[in-house]
Amino acid sequence: MTAPRYGFLRANALSLAFGAAFLIALVGQALSGVADYNAQQIAEGLEPVSLGEYVTSSSFGVDVMENWQSEYLQFFLYIFATVWLVQRGSSESKKPGQEGTESDKEQRIGRHATEDSPEWARTGGWRTALFSRSLGLLMGALFLLTWAASSVAGWAAFNSEQLGQRQDAVGYLGYLGEADFWNRSFQNWQSEMLAVGSMAVFSVYLRQRGSPESKPVGVAHADTGQTG
Repeated sequence: MTAPRYGFLRANALSLAFGAAFLIALVGQALSGVADYNAQQIAEGLEPVSLGEYVTSSSFGVDVMENWQSEYLQFFLYIFATVWLVQRGSSESKKPGQEGTESDKEQRIGRHATEDSPEWARTGGWRTALFSRSLGLLMGALFLLTWAASSVAGWAAFNSEQLGQRQDAVGYLGYLGEADFWNRSFQNWQSEMLAVGSMAVFSVYLRQRGSPESKPVGVAHADTGQTG
């Protein structure tokens, strides 16, 4: 049977909606951020800055990168953790006993691939091995890149504050040993770990009708890995 065809907007509504929401939130962060930054500048007897100057500053950059790197860390850890760890009754987990990378047949790779399987799922060798882990590897790489960007922006912001207080600036490696860097990192990481853990547990006992992130409303609490 031929699959129904949908227009571009309907077929990509989820990513488009979140993309638009992301841009709106980012603009909101920039506008509220420059207002807050300029209020502090005026209070300290300094000149306010323009929106363009603010969004290209280390103050704005470090705030954005801190949030991005913590989100990618969350996805990276969750993708790999759910390969080997289970949570009984959670729609976010595989069923107990199904831990691991699963067989080629279950994953439809190599000779078990179908006609519509991605090409690299069929070819075998290093291509299939890489493609089999590509999502987690990408999330891990994005985390490292955004964490590195966060550290550079944080270093610039830290030194700006140091100079404003007539204190000596520190080198990049010196900044990586500063409490400011690790405080910024841990305060974002702990919130992400809390959110992921909460979702795994709440999905055992609570439902959202029609959402694939939830079990069907009438499914027993102990049923694991089912989606609505």
